[in-house]
Amino acid sequence: MDVSDILASSAAKQKLTTVEKEVPLQVDAGLLTVTDLNPVDKESYDENTEDYLLSTARDGVQTLIAALAALPTVPSPYGPLSQLPPATTELPRAKPLPKPKPPTKWEQFAKAKGIQKKRKDRKVWDEEKQEWINRWGRDAKNKEGEDMWLSEVKLGADVSHDPAQELRTARKVRVAKNERQRLRNIAHAQGSSQVSEREQRTREIDRTLATTRVSTASMGRFDKQLESEKKLRGVKRKFDSNERSVEEEKKNSLAIISKLESETNRARKEKSGGDDILNVRKAIRSASRGKGSAALSRDSSGKGRGKKGKR
Repeated sequence: MDVSDILASSAAKQKLTTVEKEVPLQVDAGLLTVTDLNPVDKESYDENTEDYLLSTARDGVQTLIAALAALPTVPSPYGPLSQLPPATTELPRAKPLPKPKPPTKWEQFAKAKGIQKKRKDRKVWDEEKQEWINRWGRDAKNKEGEDMWLSEVKLGADVSHDPAQELRTARKVRVAKNERQRLRNIAHAQGSSQVSEREQRTREIDRTLATTRVSTASMGRFDKQLESEKKLRGVKRKFDSNERSVEEEKKNSLAIISKLESETNRARKEKSGGDDILNVRKAIRSASRGKGSAALSRDSSGKGRGKKGKR
């Protein structure tokens, strides 16, 4: 039986699945990526761009599929799954590197004094129990004395005095103090302090007071000062220089004259009521001979009824 034709066809099919290039393709199976570093064939690209791009893409996909087929597989309900290896390509970060945190107030002090940080052990030795116990947490060393059934009370103490409750309260105060100090260190490191509502209100009042003081002609120099009022800084009146050039002096004088003329014309126009508007007050004053509108109304009503005699 001649099988040469079958072997030839099989070899032809096998040849189609192999990709041979001058520069081997770089395959990163972990990222499912293929990198082709071969230069572009300008003649083939210009002759038929679409066929050239399809051929290049086909070579890359064929190489990636061949690499995935060589990986170990695991069974699953959906069929065998390839186990991808770790990625070999180093990708850049999506975000910039985090900035180093500024040192806290304690860290600055410790660095200046040369204090080395010592990490405390979580377990401490208890002489009474003769065993290692926790430093913090449940049944810890810092809660010693809170759960004792018998406690010594000082002479003259109040009847309602509870030593265990006093120890528990002192421990909670220490915890709250440490938390406040931690938040203060964070705020100091970030350059912003935790300002209370009362301090903000005080600053607003001081700002309003400073604004009202500089609203007078003397810039608050002769105003009555309060007892706790602070002295303002940097509040000064600005005066023009006495020595100026002729051009500046002329320009300022013309600006003053122009301003006076505009104000005079506006006042004259308001006083006259405009060119096409009747000045009612002036007309009443002229008709009543200076007596006013009330006298003018009496005269007009008296002429219509006539004079009445005395009874």
